[in-house]
Amino acid sequence: MGEYEQGLPVMEKIRKQYPDHKIVLTFFSPSGYEIRKNTKAADVVVYLPLDTAGNAKRFIKQVHPEMAFFIKYEYWPNYLKELKKAGTPTYLISGLMRKKQVFFKWYGGFYRKALKTFTQFFVQDNSSKELLQNIGFHNVSISGDTRFDRVSEILERDNTLPFIEEFKNNKITMVAGSSWPKDESMFIDFINSSNNTKFIIAPHNIKAEQIEQLKNSITKKTVLFSEKEGKNLAEYEVFIADTIGILSKIYSYADFAYVGGGFGTSGLHNILEPAAFGIPIVIGPNHEKFPEAIAMIHMGGCIAVKDKKEMEETLSSLIYDDDFRNEKGHIAGTFVHMNRGAVDRIISNINN
Repeated sequence: MGEYEQGLPVMEKIRKQYPDHKIVLTFFSPSGYEIRKNTKAADVVVYLPLDTAGNAKRFIKQVHPEMAFFIKYEYWPNYLKELKKAGTPTYLISGLMRKKQVFFKWYGGFYRKALKTFTQFFVQDNSSKELLQNIGFHNVSISGDTRFDRVSEILERDNTLPFIEEFKNNKITMVAGSSWPKDESMFIDFINSSNNTKFIIAPHNIKAEQIEQLKNSITKKTVLFSEKEGKNLAEYEVFIADTIGILSKIYSYADFAYVGGGFGTSGLHNILEPAAFGIPIVIGPNHEKFPEAIAMIHMGGCIAVKDKKEMEETLSSLIYDDDFRNEKGHIAGTFVHMNRGAVDRIISNINN
């Protein structure tokens, strides 16, 4: 899903520039496909057939693309080989390179050869550029991360959710977005002991048994999105969003946010969406693979906590210290604003 968000603003720009062309969007994972199969950003949305020589040859012959884009970590050697044979201009968007990747190992010759297909690498940082240059690739540009452009667009749309407005009732509100049980175990006791504060939890897993477990762990008056109709939402202290597709709008009502994934191994979820609204972000300790988190922590707009004690101390400061909360939020919003522009740099380079 992160790759889709990174590719989307580029697709939208290309759509405007080439209105008569068709856009084919492919997914390899069922989760990404199921959520985005009806997107209007593309004319055709399909599963990408398994990366075999035969599949790649048939697919490229059938689609016959005039341009091809791969996102971040997407490298399919057989597809790249067929695109090179077809002479198709091929680009890597928001690329992120790490020393541990197979391209940079002594045995990675087959994969390095596949990289020769790329007309241009648009990478996120200087470290990625240097790694590619060290193995002989000089068609590399630092464009930045296209997600900054994507999340900035969120501010331009209508983010109103009347039921969240009613629930918030002008109280300080924490939003926990894309949380896992390991994340929730770090802040549930804090929620249960807090007063005069509202909490919105949007779990990553919204299966009924997971939601029931979460609700049963909370002693405060709690309402689910699926049960909100006909209720006086202002009376409730905790709102559980047992639905998908509204989290980014919910963030617009937050005074600060906890973003899940940092206490497990599944990966940190999107911290840029809440940051775009100019609110402080709290995350867990497992964030070393996410350069945006490292950079935002360094600037001071994001706070990483390593355990329950640090979590509770940080949340308490964000609730009761207005200056602390406002300063952190301003830094987070500025961080997103100053990193915009990747899409324009990419499109300009392609046009040239």
